[in-house]
Amino acid sequence: MAETKPKPKIKKEAIEMPKQEPKVRVKNFNEVALGYSEEQALEEATRCLQCVKPQCVAGCPVEVPIPEFIKCIKEKKYAEGIATIKSKNALPAVCGRVCPQEEQCQVKCVLGKIGEPVSIGRLERYLADWERDHGFQLPENAKPTGKKVAVVGAGPAGLTAAADLIKLGHEVTMFEALHLPGGVLIYGIPEFRLPKAIVRNEVAYIQKLGVDLRLGNLVGRIHTIPELMKSGYDAVFIGSGAGLPQFMGLPGENLGGIYSANEFLIRVNLMKGYAFPEYDTPLRLGKHVVVIGGGNVAMDCARCSMRLGADVCLLYRRSREELPARQEEIENAEEEGLVCKFLAAPLKFTGDEKGWVKAMECQAMELGPPDASGRRRPVPIKGSEFTMEVDTVIIAIGQTPNPIIQRTTEGLVADPRRGTITVDENGKTSLEGVYAGGDVATGAATVISAMGMGKKAAKAMHEYLMSKK
Repeated sequence: MAETKPKPKIKKEAIEMPKQEPKVRVKNFNEVALGYSEEQALEEATRCLQCVKPQCVAGCPVEVPIPEFIKCIKEKKYAEGIATIKSKNALPAVCGRVCPQEEQCQVKCVLGKIGEPVSIGRLERYLADWERDHGFQLPENAKPTGKKVAVVGAGPAGLTAAADLIKLGHEVTMFEALHLPGGVLIYGIPEFRLPKAIVRNEVAYIQKLGVDLRLGNLVGRIHTIPELMKSGYDAVFIGSGAGLPQFMGLPGENLGGIYSANEFLIRVNLMKGYAFPEYDTPLRLGKHVVVIGGGNVAMDCARCSMRLGADVCLLYRRSREELPARQEEIENAEEEGLVCKFLAAPLKFTGDEKGWVKAMECQAMELGPPDASGRRRPVPIKGSEFTMEVDTVIIAIGQTPNPIIQRTTEGLVADPRRGTITVDENGKTSLEGVYAGGDVATGAATVISAMGMGKKAAKAMHEYLMSKK
């Protein structure tokens, strides 16, 4: 009787990804996470159980065939693995770095019931980086349909929709208001989390598919949506994002030295303020910086400020348990020296004789019953006021869509309070042939959720276009 080989023991712990040491990385803007080596990727890939009914795929907004690409890694079929990912996801190098896998695909990994889930995002990044070193493989597009589509905005939603539509055989033109493509990927996410060379590489792939990219084209000014429809486009996808900052309406909020997160990150990232004086974008930070907020954007602002030499305090009106930022980003920021002051909120700002902010009056808070977000509502504590000396304040409490498209498109239904374009589950707006997705439809959300909406809309647009005579 033949001996039965014992099943290999399942490794419960995930392979850690190498990172720059905190004391080193806080002094530079180089990427913090260094990526898996081939040996590490192979070892992590062997942890995948290759489930018959994989739950991880159900947790992915763009439906990447996760077990299939991991199997390719195990078999060292890297070209096949990246092609498998790109059959669903045109931005794998981006997703492998900034997608919150721990809340999506990885949270559904069955291995997580007995240990740590498979590091799906790190493996996706490994294949994407392998492709960058070895060159693109371009899939064959479908036979041309003769239909023309305009995509407004070259951010995550627009890039995804454009890639899917071009592969389906439609002629796609993408209009981007800024001088560089990428949207929030290029102006919002810092170099140390998402190097701009990575974004450029992903966009280049989509251009090689055949998408016509037109930069410096602000739709709503240079062209309106109705003008695009009249000029020969059969459908339009709006993925213009949420670039309008929110403020608190507090006394002194217009003082010098008080930035919105949008302005600060654009100055640092898009305008390369981190490389001053090589790039002529000076930033007046001073020594004491306070960042107001608790999301990923707030963490990005805080970590940029520390790299620019400031002592940084994060002011958040709830407790640490309610911080909405990714746990990985919180831990990285705290390792780099971020000081957090929880259960506190600003009341007013005061300035010096030259009009620059010098102090911020705050109030302590306590947590009451849950609010509409499901988190416990912060309630002011009477008589708990205190003052903080500040040189710079960065307000990172959210963004809403720029209303320029909504105001120049008659009949386009939008939420009057939030400024978001109203869409159905497939991204269809109130206007025939006009679809929208990403932050312009949801308000500020994650990169991968915007990509998921772009993908759904592209599918619906294809069905609409093919039904047109």
